[in-house]
Amino acid sequence: MAVPSIFFILLLLAPLDLALGNVTLGSTLSTNDQTNPSWLSPSGEFAFGFRPINNTNLFLLAIWFNNIPDKTIVWYANMASPTAPSGSHVHLTRTGLRLTNPQGQALWTATSQEDVSHGAMMDTGNFVLVSSSSSYLWQSFNNPTDTLLPNQTLGLNGNLSSRLTQTNYTKGKFELYFDNTNLLLSQTGWPTESRYTSYFNVETSSATNVNDSALRLVFDRSDVYVETKGGYHIPLGSAWSDSTLDVNRFYYRATLDYYGVFTLYSYQKGSGSNQVWSIVDYVPEDICGSIRSEYGGGACGYNSYCLMENQRPTCKCLDGYSLVDPNNLFGGCQPDVSLGCGADDVESKTNPEEVYEMKTLQNVDWPLGDYERLYNYTQDECQTSCWYDCNCAVAIFDNNATCWKKRLPLSNGRGNVDRGQTALIKTRILPRSNLHQVEKIEPALLGSLIGSLVTNTLLVAIVVMIIRSRPKKVVQVSSALDINLHSFTYEALKEATLEFSEELGRGSFGIVYKGTLKSGTNNNNVVAVKRLDRLAQEREKEFRTELSAIGKTCHKNLVRLIGFCDEGVHRLLVYEFMSNGTLADILFGGLKPIWNLRVNFALGIARGLLYLHEECDTPIIHCDIKPQNILIDEHFIPKISDFGLAKLLHSNQSRTHTMIRGTRGYVAPEWFKRVPVTSKVDVYSYGVMLLEIICCRRNVMMDMDEGEEEKAVLIDWACDCYAEGRIDILVENDQEAIADIGRLKKWVMIAIWCVQEKHEARPTMKTVMQMLEGLIEVPNPPLPSSFTSTLI
Repeated sequence: MAVPSIFFILLLLAPLDLALGNVTLGSTLSTNDQTNPSWLSPSGEFAFGFRPINNTNLFLLAIWFNNIPDKTIVWYANMASPTAPSGSHVHLTRTGLRLTNPQGQALWTATSQEDVSHGAMMDTGNFVLVSSSSSYLWQSFNNPTDTLLPNQTLGLNGNLSSRLTQTNYTKGKFELYFDNTNLLLSQTGWPTESRYTSYFNVETSSATNVNDSALRLVFDRSDVYVETKGGYHIPLGSAWSDSTLDVNRFYYRATLDYYGVFTLYSYQKGSGSNQVWSIVDYVPEDICGSIRSEYGGGACGYNSYCLMENQRPTCKCLDGYSLVDPNNLFGGCQPDVSLGCGADDVESKTNPEEVYEMKTLQNVDWPLGDYERLYNYTQDECQTSCWYDCNCAVAIFDNNATCWKKRLPLSNGRGNVDRGQTALIKTRILPRSNLHQVEKIEPALLGSLIGSLVTNTLLVAIVVMIIRSRPKKVVQVSSALDINLHSFTYEALKEATLEFSEELGRGSFGIVYKGTLKSGTNNNNVVAVKRLDRLAQEREKEFRTELSAIGKTCHKNLVRLIGFCDEGVHRLLVYEFMSNGTLADILFGGLKPIWNLRVNFALGIARGLLYLHEECDTPIIHCDIKPQNILIDEHFIPKISDFGLAKLLHSNQSRTHTMIRGTRGYVAPEWFKRVPVTSKVDVYSYGVMLLEIICCRRNVMMDMDEGEEEKAVLIDWACDCYAEGRIDILVENDQEAIADIGRLKKWVMIAIWCVQEKHEARPTMKTVMQMLEGLIEVPNPPLPSSFTSTLI
């Protein structure tokens, strides 16, 4: 009788092991292994392994619905940097899971202090690491990404984060979390962890009418609800269904979508390939109207507006605008041509109505973007006011005869605002490039334009004479930041800076202080005040140069000049305040910024330089491009600053003679040869800085360890690494950059092109921009012998 009993026990143990979907120690999965692509749950409904990302060579270590044609992903590893290159492996060891790249470097781990006995892919969709005593040492259910499954809970310390876009699995802009009392949904200040004002919440106390607080978010086999410490079950809003779910017939998932909606989806089991996920419930009911934070772009991003259609938000660009990313409908829009107070704005023609047209759109609004409110206006007066105001991009005229003027970027736009509002949208009649093609204009029109130019020049001269001859005073408007340039008194700026007490930094000719401008409606307009402090002649030259250079420009990637003080011996410049300091602070401050953020820095700076070189009426050579002169705003947008050394060119001029300018390490070789310089000196400096952005280190390192002298000069080291096919060494331990090895290699090649010794060999910033964006191929660059001579 003993033998049959043992045999019976073994029969019982076999299906128990199978039911757990056990994975034994030493098991490995690889992106390249087609024979063993994943670890399945016993029923085969869920799988753990690598999923390819679109048509790239990148993969996610993920869990997915295995019986659904699109293999919907419900969890993935390392949300901050989720991609793994082809050739990556995941290993199950006694210490846990370890994801490595082809070189064996760890990309992500799930570890335990207690020895792991085995792993298991459960039929619930939960992957667990199990101890010898059968306790769970780690589980994917306790480390969710953007999705919850039936039988899963979210504790007070847990959160769900949306992905960045539909196809980009990096941690995105929306988060679901607890504040110990309520369940909340908020935008985040991407790419940081900071949260903006919540746009949805489940208030436990008000729902129960007792002093109660949240315990957890529960997704059981019947519903999704907040459970309180008092035992109450709070539904997620009045529209959330309380009908029982049928887990035997349907798959379910509750996902925080990349546009900020928390949605319960269902999928009928065993259905054909034409089946799609159906919406069961979702909160908030209207994401377009729910987000009311003064920060962030809302569900649709900047310069767009949001509409609810078939229970989902959809995004629209205004006339004259197009998507920033054609592959991301929720990524915001940008003007097709430049708007605002730039050098090619209304000065280009006598009448702005010849440059712009106003298009109308009904019942659309950006309720948080007003900078001026005009009462008792007609629609025509509102339109004209926006026409002649270079700051105005859109004006809203409502039934109360009020005109609301808005500047770019427009945020939290929404449609179907049923208040009889008319949006007046300013768009250019002609592309900016056409306005500059004088040789193609008819002679009669050319004469008119020349006459307008002479008239405008005389008017500007008269205005300058009047300003210089009258006492200085602060222009009083609704907000001190509403007009492009202000003339401030010295006493006003002395008061604004608390007698120049808080120093922000030091520029080439002066010290920058933090200040606060006061107006009738806003007492918190934070600015940066640059006080020029050198010899009178140098100070005057610096002051005039910076006013001339930046005072006539307007671009997303240039610091905005607000005003100035020209009083007696005092010369001060007032700029918008950049809350995140300089690019140098971020690159060299110790904590390495993520790769995607560095990519955005490089692209933004390139766009700003392209604008200076080719898109201004008066081309500008900056002459001192370096990380210390790139400021970072609250949204981590890079902006070029410090134009004190800039050189302005005439419209028909491409090169100029000037004394040597710039900062050691970023100075192009031609500065030392006493030859005319071109905008290629900025291209050289940009190439140096591009390598610094890629590598997160300074161009010249004076304190290298013994044996690392080859790394002392970044440009030389980068050229050596490129020549030897060792690009990955430049970003060692930066797994996100290594995962994007294609872009990394191309950008190093671009940087080498930019720092060619002969300026004729360097590309223009337009070509650099096209290469960075992948619009044109990057040819193999020639390798110079050494750049050390340019560093002295």
